[in-house]
Amino acid sequence: MSTQTTDYLDIIERLPAGAKLELFNIDWEEYEQLLSQMGDFPGHRLSYDCGRLVIVGPLAEHEDYKDFIYSLVRLISLETDIALETRGTTTFKSKKLLKGAEPDTCFYIQSASQIIGKRRINLDTDPPPDVVVEIDLSSGSLYKFPIYAALGVPEIWRYDGHATRFYKLAGESYEVIQNSLAFPILTAEDLTQYLELSKVKGQTVALKAFRQMLRARASS
Repeated sequence: MSTQTTDYLDIIERLPAGAKLELFNIDWEEYEQLLSQMGDFPGHRLSYDCGRLVIVGPLAEHEDYKDFIYSLVRLISLETDIALETRGTTTFKSKKLLKGAEPDTCFYIQSASQIIGKRRINLDTDPPPDVVVEIDLSSGSLYKFPIYAALGVPEIWRYDGHATRFYKLAGESYEVIQNSLAFPILTAEDLTQYLELSKVKGQTVALKAFRQMLRARASS
């Protein structure tokens, strides 16, 4: 490990919860070295874009929302009989493109059958996730959108603590949509509504209400 990498790890260790650290002129090998050391810093997210490295520290609230969204998506999958494979905060990267990112969580739906049983995703041969989720409470994630676009991620869900927006890939950028491409039964407003309900009534109550809504919508 280089002395420079050790210095960066010392900085990361002191990074406040939710804070963002930006480093520039980082080569790919340095990025790979840092990735290999991040097991000592659970919850931190790294993104890399042609020499620019961004590291974001974890927030407990941030993790709660991510986990709740995972539970909602699992319910949709079961209630609508749509295949689902989750890959959490997997690092998606391409040395050829000099880009890499770690979503807060991610899902394979349309491409689920292609990655069943795979614990390591190689974007040279495997598809990117169909949906990535970004929770923006203290640090915006819009700077990651060009990375996801280059990697070919079709859909992004972004929750800022108050509202949710869904985006679809359109050329080399993203545009706002109302209904999810992966789960057309779900709107951005739905996701916001039940996230907000979970804050007031708790996750179990919100999940039950969400399931009732899905069943009513599916039968109408």
